[in-house]
Amino acid sequence: MVTQPLSVGRRYQGYIRAKWAVIFATLLGTVILMLYAIVAGSANLSVAEVVRTLLGEGDARMNVIIWNIRLPRVLAAVVAGMGLSVAGAVAQSVLRNPLASPFTLGITQGAAFGAAVAIFFLGAGGARNMEHVFINNPYVVVIFAFVGSLATTLVVIFLAKMFRATPEALVLSGVALSSLFQAGTMLIQYFADDVTVASIVFWTFGDIGRATWRDLAIMTVVVLAATLYFFYNRWNYNALDSGEEAAKGLGVDVERVRLSGMFVTALVAAVIVAFLGIIGFIGLIGPHIMRRLIGGDHRYLIPASTVFGGFILLASDTVGRVIISPVILPVGIVTSALGAPVFLYVLARGYRR
Repeated sequence: MVTQPLSVGRRYQGYIRAKWAVIFATLLGTVILMLYAIVAGSANLSVAEVVRTLLGEGDARMNVIIWNIRLPRVLAAVVAGMGLSVAGAVAQSVLRNPLASPFTLGITQGAAFGAAVAIFFLGAGGARNMEHVFINNPYVVVIFAFVGSLATTLVVIFLAKMFRATPEALVLSGVALSSLFQAGTMLIQYFADDVTVASIVFWTFGDIGRATWRDLAIMTVVVLAATLYFFYNRWNYNALDSGEEAAKGLGVDVERVRLSGMFVTALVAAVIVAFLGIIGFIGLIGPHIMRRLIGGDHRYLIPASTVFGGFILLASDTVGRVIISPVILPVGIVTSALGAPVFLYVLARGYRR
């Protein structure tokens, strides 16, 4: 009579250990990949040189390469990937839509429109000898991109609160706003000169290399606070997965959880997109792969999606740096190439169901 409950308990403990094993294995893989990403590139660094420099024993050249270029880029990729992935996991839960991500809320398009406004009207973009295009006032672009991102979120939340929109209607609202912002961006490009158009296109490419230590600090604070908030609400998200009526029966304030989850999700994505540009599909790839490995329990899905998002964005950025070195591909191109098949798979799987 005692053996069976003990056997069930052991199996459950093994089931939980397997989930944490996946999370820690992903974390270990991320640490190893970080070291490789610092070493890889056209500078021909060795692991020993990198370790010595990180310990404060490098020469001037190594300090510049690692502390000013490689390390901020690697850490920014990990932090941004973590934020976008966990934001996607929560968006899919609160909207009860497997295709939900910051993209479907129109956040990236709102950010692109805000950046285009700053570049066109405030002259935040420029070119040197008509060859090297650059953003000469990046913080103005960041502020306008952030405002554009949050504008989309506030409109969607307003529609949800005033008209009690369903989860499906919220996603469709985001799609409509995305189209509106894309039209605005194209209108600006139509009337802009060649240099301004090139500056706008340059900003919209997701590029981890533009991150500074100050940018990294801001992103880290926002992503860490949001992840803790999401994990605090893990039981509410589990209840929502069972349906609204079941969640209400368990005492969950469905509207509050949904709206607050959407706002924090949008805030995370807005900050990342504002600093790094448009990075697609991380919020879709990370949560779906982790669901296949450990299930949909948000006690484990939230930390797993967070860790795996950092791994996959860092891997994508590293591929973009080394695949045709010394030319560096923007990470947005790589993630779009990886994410499009996943998006089509999820869409086809939904229709089969």
